[in-house]
Amino acid sequence: MLSTSNELWYANGLQFECTQCGNCCTGSPGAVWVDSSDLERIAAFREVDVGTVFVEDTKLVGGRRSLKDYANGDCVYFDGASRRCQIYPVRPAQCRTWPFWSQNLESSASWEGIKQVCPGAGRGKLYNLEQIEESREKLDA
Repeated sequence: MLSTSNELWYANGLQFECTQCGNCCTGSPGAVWVDSSDLERIAAFREVDVGTVFVEDTKLVGGRRSLKDYANGDCVYFDGASRRCQIYPVRPAQCRTWPFWSQNLESSASWEGIKQVCPGAGRGKLYNLEQIEESREKLDA
């Protein structure tokens, strides 16, 4: 459900432009949730069958499917040499909605913290409240 703009610190919008730096694809191990439509898009893009992506590139985490990551936290699709995502055009919803995740929008201080690790946060295209909330809600659903 969309929150009312008078209670949100980001009611006037936020700027973001992905610089494809790779910072959100690396670091601590974690989970990048994927569903069947994500797997189908990735498989088509990679020109392999869905089963290959499922078996080779995903793992089960608490009953949900996630992209695998390496011991250093890098996503299975992160190319360390180029510092680029190998599936950027078809990346999962979790990746497409970055940085407009609920935890990043809790407060202006949370957003300032994101700006310290993400060079695209706070600059580039201005996203309005509706666009931000739609992104946030895609993951909260």
